[in-house]
Amino acid sequence: MGDYPVPEGPPRRLKIMRNLALVPALLALAAFPALSAPQGAAPDLALVNRISWGADGTLPSGRWLEEQLHPSDDDGLPQAVQDQISALEISQKSLGQLNAELRDLRQAAQKLKGTPDYAAAQKAYQQKLNDLYRQAQTKSLLRDIYSRNQLKEQLTWFWFNHFNVHAPKGEIRAFVGDYENAIRAHALGKFGDLLATTVIHPAMLQYLDNAQNAAGHINENYAREIMELHTLGVGSGYSQQDVQELARVLTGLGVDLNGKLPGTRRGEFRADFQDDPRDENLTVFYPRRHDFGDKHFLGTTIKGSGINEVAAAIAILVAQPPTAHFVSRQLAQYFCCDAPSERLVTAMAATWKRSNGDIAQVLETLFASDEFKASLGRKFKDPMHYAVSSMRVVYGDRVIVNAQPIVNWLNRMGEPLFGHETPDGYPLTEAAWAGPGQMAARFEIARQIGAGAPQLFRADGDTVTRPPPPLLEQTAWYQSLQLPTTTRNIVTQGATPADRNMLLLSSPEFMRR
Repeated sequence: MGDYPVPEGPPRRLKIMRNLALVPALLALAAFPALSAPQGAAPDLALVNRISWGADGTLPSGRWLEEQLHPSDDDGLPQAVQDQISALEISQKSLGQLNAELRDLRQAAQKLKGTPDYAAAQKAYQQKLNDLYRQAQTKSLLRDIYSRNQLKEQLTWFWFNHFNVHAPKGEIRAFVGDYENAIRAHALGKFGDLLATTVIHPAMLQYLDNAQNAAGHINENYAREIMELHTLGVGSGYSQQDVQELARVLTGLGVDLNGKLPGTRRGEFRADFQDDPRDENLTVFYPRRHDFGDKHFLGTTIKGSGINEVAAAIAILVAQPPTAHFVSRQLAQYFCCDAPSERLVTAMAATWKRSNGDIAQVLETLFASDEFKASLGRKFKDPMHYAVSSMRVVYGDRVIVNAQPIVNWLNRMGEPLFGHETPDGYPLTEAAWAGPGQMAARFEIARQIGAGAPQLFRADGDTVTRPPPPLLEQTAWYQSLQLPTTTRNIVTQGATPADRNMLLLSSPEFMRR
């Protein structure tokens, strides 16, 4: 039972075990929507649970949805949260500065190769990368839990998953926090700007090996994923020649981690789409590696001109009807239902065409649809939604100081933050997350969170007195729930607040959003 608080005495223990015996039934219901199909919440709360990472104990008012679709620059982070984020090294240093420090560690280790000191030097390099990775995870989770602009944060995760990179590959651990920041800046803007941001980011270029893409030695890896996963979708009519032509467009676009570009001054290799006065951006354009011939891409000729070809190719991709349809369907699948209707996707794609890929306007069409409204309370939570929504509803605005337990929970549930290995991202449908092993993991996590999870409030080396379990039943959130009598009766059978919290977080209604 771990650190779960169980007072001494056989009668108390037996009562807890009777309560625990009810949980498998709840989890079984959560796994089968046809049996339960729960609503679970009042209309306003159901909308919050879908648009945000989950209710935080308060209820929406006024122009909440409009403010989520068109957020202010102020994310409303509590000062204690902002202080934690500001103290992170990734918040204080540019990519160039971080890379210079890593380069020194990497080169120091390489010089010691074959000596007794090599292992320690290599370990120091890897530890630095891992620490930067953990910082990025911490920053992301703090924003997810506490930001006022919840739709923006949820979309940041969605778009990261759409334009997925695997952080453990190479130096991406050092870049992933900046990559997420770049995505967040365009999460509710124009899709073309978002696509361009990912195309020129060193995390993506390293992940999909575009640094190896050169005239005469074409690497189609990134070009294929742009068309198959990021824009047009499989079966949309593009040809193998289109893949090859896009790969030719991308030749010469790469990453410089060593700071020693060959042949001439650094500035002559710097692409004009990046204006960094510190000359620290790691994305570079190598003219000598670029194929300057004309390209015939998706029925359009792109004149060979260097880096400007990339912008031309992006504009062509964004304007393609299959792109509007494919990305709209993924948005609908994430925010509405596992199998959105063709009618809904077509309406979203029409808005896409009318607005030139304006993400907020496409979402407005989705959120105004009857299909979306009917789906509220029925979409099964993936592990990320389950973990973050649990944190928001149980702890509200109480600020954690250690996000590592949440990272560990996500790992245990099979959805590590920034850790999906392949470019397709994590699945968005219930079938991927509703298995018995997943449910067992969620039950254990519900037990820890419901009991107070003191490790969340303990920094390294600190000691924290175990706080009393939160009293979820006394929150406005709980009072607003429209729980079925069966679920409510099971929850009230919990002998302590910790028991009742655990049972509520394990209920079929909480498994859905």
